[in-house]
Amino acid sequence: MRQHVNPLSKNFFEVDPIPPLNQIFENPKLPLHLDVGCASGDFLFELSLKNKNWNYIGIEIREKLVLNANLKMKSRENNNLYFSFGNANNILGHSNNNSITDLPFISSNKSSLAFEDTMLTKTSITKTILVSSKNLNSNINISVSSGFELSIDNTKFEKSLSLTPKENTSIYIRFKPDEVGNKTGNLSIENSQTNSLNISLSGKGIQLRINYKTFNKQHLAFGSGKNQSYVQNFDLHNDLSEVESIKMYVQL
Repeated sequence: MRQHVNPLSKNFFEVDPIPPLNQIFENPKLPLHLDVGCASGDFLFELSLKNKNWNYIGIEIREKLVLNANLKMKSRENNNLYFSFGNANNILGHSNNNSITDLPFISSNKSSLAFEDTMLTKTSITKTILVSSKNLNSNINISVSSGFELSIDNTKFEKSLSLTPKENTSIYIRFKPDEVGNKTGNLSIENSQTNSLNISLSGKGIQLRINYKTFNKQHLAFGSGKNQSYVQNFDLHNDLSEVESIKMYVQL
């Protein structure tokens, strides 16, 4: 039989707030995973051991389960895991400074960007990501690896930017290949108060192709004694080093 409790009971009005994160975690700057209704905590125990790059807090309203979970903590090396007993609404409503609600963070609405095939010396269609931040008091530094460029106004593109923290900021990224073939890279979002974000970038550089306007629907007649011709001169661009081939299409 599963034990149930009344979350609106007066017994849960008085809570022990979650302590400041720097008191319960070895590295309080790690991203935080919150599990409301964590039961015995077995899932969080396994998850916290497999992924040391996150901190975990489990909240459970059944006191016996939390007591047992904390007993397990004493025999295990989980310095990125914490359990709290009580009603989650009341616990989170009484969080201390530097705890969950005041934790500095950066997030993005995209985890990867894929660009269309782009010719050498040209640039791709611009793509946009939204960078969100909270509780930061220092600049956000954004940079991209070679072959990619970024901008804050979709006009001036650079390899790196330094931004004043805002709730939401749009960043424009484009692909500018410097060699033929598949290209992968990263967009890195960094701040000294929290963990970095990395967004995967990919595209393919292809040979430069230039279309010249020559004949434009020029009609020629042949047969029945007719033998017409038409001549037009045009100039290629100055640099022919990257010209792979010249093609002309004729419709009969």
